[in-house]
Amino acid sequence: MMSDDFTLTKRQLGILLFAIGTIGFLAIISIDLLDVGREGGIGPAQRIALALMACLAVLGLTLIPLKDDPA
Repeated sequence: MMSDDFTLTKRQLGILLFAIGTIGFLAIISIDLLDVGREGGIGPAQRIALALMACLAVLGLTLIPLKDDPA
């Protein structure tokens, strides 16, 4: 992976984007659930971040079936 001729494939990029989107989505939800001293629930900025993380995960899922073509 650290070689000079390494190329990221579409499958690797898809897995990476899916992982980032899923972990980000779960992190935003867990931060809201663990912050019990604060009132208000999920605000507009969190909704936008959740939507972006969900879109990132879906984009990653669409790239995974494209096999080992260079990204």
